[in-house]
Amino acid sequence: MSSSRSSVPATTPKPVSIARHLQLVSSLATAPKTVELPLAECLGLVSAEPVTARLTVPPFTNSAMDGFAVRHADVSEATVHTPVTLPVTNDVPAGSPAHRPLDPGTAQRIMTGARMPENADTVIKVEDTDHAPGTVDAPATVTIFRTPSTGANVRRRGEALATGATVLPAGRRLTPEALAAAAAVGHGSLRVHPAPRVGVLATGSELGGAGEPLHRGKIPDSNGIMLGGLVRTHGGVVEQTRVPDDPERLRELVRSWRVDLIVTAGGISMGAYEVVRQGLPELTFHHVAQQPGGPQGAGMVAETPVLALPGNPVGAYVSFHVYVAPLLARLRGLSPDLIDATPAGVTAPIDPLLGRRLVRARAGAPWRSPAAKTQFMPVCWNGENVEPVHALGSKSHLVTSLPLVEGLAVAGPGIDHVDSGDELSILLTGGVTHDLKPIHPPAW
Repeated sequence: MSSSRSSVPATTPKPVSIARHLQLVSSLATAPKTVELPLAECLGLVSAEPVTARLTVPPFTNSAMDGFAVRHADVSEATVHTPVTLPVTNDVPAGSPAHRPLDPGTAQRIMTGARMPENADTVIKVEDTDHAPGTVDAPATVTIFRTPSTGANVRRRGEALATGATVLPAGRRLTPEALAAAAAVGHGSLRVHPAPRVGVLATGSELGGAGEPLHRGKIPDSNGIMLGGLVRTHGGVVEQTRVPDDPERLRELVRSWRVDLIVTAGGISMGAYEVVRQGLPELTFHHVAQQPGGPQGAGMVAETPVLALPGNPVGAYVSFHVYVAPLLARLRGLSPDLIDATPAGVTAPIDPLLGRRLVRARAGAPWRSPAAKTQFMPVCWNGENVEPVHALGSKSHLVTSLPLVEGLAVAGPGIDHVDSGDELSILLTGGVTHDLKPIHPPAW
């Protein structure tokens, strides 16, 4: 293909809506893959089918306490003043099959989680006997000073969950707690959607490696590091590289990459060296009516979805959360409205534009907003209110303010300023900045 740059438009077309670009991005989602993996490899993945109980919980009737298994009828009259003494005929540690039935008028020492002997219906806590806690050997007899109700301190087979009950639905992110539940009901492996492989591609001849000495005109590649990290925190497996302003080289790389999604940064605006525009003409490029992050591109190259983000760091950051995160969720088998974890007790209705759960908060400081666009203002919490993380607002180059960001405050079209006390929707970004403060630059 020709590397001519004459195809870059000389005029800026009318911006498209966020809804239209979101629709384009959503159309790129392919069906998530499905594999069977051992439980130990499923953490963070998404269940591909419901997980049902193969075992009851608990799987057998067992003791809820360290103590003595008895027949309640044999000890019902026991008190501090009229204790009951019984011979101890067996010791039942956890894991024991408890083969020996309990004879009338006797007790068996039993540990927490151990199978209840046949005929026993109650467990007397060791604290209510004359047996010293922690003693290794079982006593010949036990004296009982207090009797609970019939069935006390006993977990009945199946009382928590019956066989066949649904433990986890399909489409559930598998946390350590979810995997513990799956193991408890008899699963050693699960059908899951594997983590999507995402190619992260930072573009531009001006980019240098992080930490490398910079030659004249070079800048560090912060976008590649940021986007790779964001993909990982959203459940993807990352492959990443950089390419200079060489359209043929970029195209060759993209077409040869065996990944589930490619995310590029830079090279999509209106300049003369827009390498992604020139190298991937099959993508749709347009300016979205948002600030920051107006330039956007999306489409398929061969059979791989590609999202082309702007090169300015804050614009790329906002674009990841608004566009890449929901597409990545779909590739994981996760509903986009489940991406954003909200704090306990916080109401987060689904926003009709973004299709995501956005929390509500009041502005703790005023700021300006472009009335013709939707603004995504990077904010942090100041008490119960939010305020911009930087005094310069949402300008795209403020990369060093990103560690402070806890969310993006959404100011829709028609709003040219936000006043203190105005209520806004907040797209949570997962940042935690308790010990960081908004940045106020020095006066010039």
